[in-house]
Amino acid sequence: MQVSVEKTSELSRKMTVSIPDAVVQEKMETRFKKLAREVKVDGFRPGKVPASMVKKLYADRVRNEVTGDLIQSTYFEALQQQDLNPAGHPHIQPTEKAEGFEYIAEFEVYPEIVLDSVSELKVDRPFATVEQADVDNMIEKLRQQKKTWNTVERASQDADRVTIHFSGVADGENFTDGKVENYQVEIGGKQMIPGFEDELKGLVAGASKTFSVTFPEQYNSEKLAGKVAEFEIELVKVEEPVLPVVDAEFIKAYGVEDGEAASFRSDVRANMERELNQGLKNKLKNAVMDALYENIVIAMPNALIDQEIQALMKPYAERAKNMRLKLEDLNLPRDAFEGQAKRRVALGLILGEIIQKNDIKVDADKVRAVIDDMAKSYERPEDVVNWYYADKARLNDVQQMVLEDQAVAWIVSQAKITDVTVGFDDVMEKQ
Repeated sequence: MQVSVEKTSELSRKMTVSIPDAVVQEKMETRFKKLAREVKVDGFRPGKVPASMVKKLYADRVRNEVTGDLIQSTYFEALQQQDLNPAGHPHIQPTEKAEGFEYIAEFEVYPEIVLDSVSELKVDRPFATVEQADVDNMIEKLRQQKKTWNTVERASQDADRVTIHFSGVADGENFTDGKVENYQVEIGGKQMIPGFEDELKGLVAGASKTFSVTFPEQYNSEKLAGKVAEFEIELVKVEEPVLPVVDAEFIKAYGVEDGEAASFRSDVRANMERELNQGLKNKLKNAVMDALYENIVIAMPNALIDQEIQALMKPYAERAKNMRLKLEDLNLPRDAFEGQAKRRVALGLILGEIIQKNDIKVDADKVRAVIDDMAKSYERPEDVVNWYYADKARLNDVQQMVLEDQAVAWIVSQAKITDVTVGFDDVMEKQ
């Protein structure tokens, strides 16, 4: 076997593999002998078909089978011989060589990654604590979650819930399938497009109104994105929120058995501190990833970017299938996913290199600690722990997450870190 490699771009390779005719003929003869014992030809008893007839009848089939097997058996051997590490699947094409067999495999290789600049990375590490005011705000949010609604005979205002009938028209076409009836909107809840909820203020039950609002440019319907729409609404009912009192009944509903305010605040604070620690960890990790992506520039194999785009589009493909649509019907341009795909590919390659070069091994104790922490919020934590350890795939997901965290910790130990004090809400707003 002869192997030659041509570098066609920074990462693209064109590998030519030539196999001597003697090897091809030997394998074909072996295949012909086997066929002669198996094939049935009219006028001949099984196993008595002349070799010349077998070759005449099956020459093309046998050659195709033999050359296919040769590609399978020689491709990886050729890669190993040339010390090549392909990224993605190759494009393999046989040549028209007269004797023997020859094929060309075109593929991309993984890039070389230089990690010298890791020590020069500048990363802000956030620091925050849970303050009394943060606990007060959280308890207020818990009250909001338990609020009830009371019908009022007055004009609607911010934070009210109104029930409306409405219809919408854009470019002369009704896009609400006629009239939507008894639709509830919490004014200020930002569930409608910008500007819509403001138009619902100052109205009493029975009032009607017509107004125009512009859909956002990035709206998820191409038909409506950036369009001016005219809405007709009829206000059916106005309700004001009624917040519960933080009493023993309210407190017990959140799992604090003694119903005491002090115990409740302590429990709320403990949960907030657990969430804050995870939020700080995530924020630091994101800062490290941003620094890596901005400062360690690498060439990326198109094959890996394509694979990542497919992975990012998979949930949309499943959604389209559930809606009995084709993915193309969702009008999702490839370039909408390309930036995120490139980032994920680059960071995956860089972290992989860091893990390999520094021989970072997953810490089993850290894996168990992560699983224990995730299990804490369940009624039977031991069942959750057993659930993870009972399945290799589930356990592997946690192991990979921990391994990535260990790589991030190594980067933090090498980089130039600046501690920055931030507020609880600053950390949690995007968690």
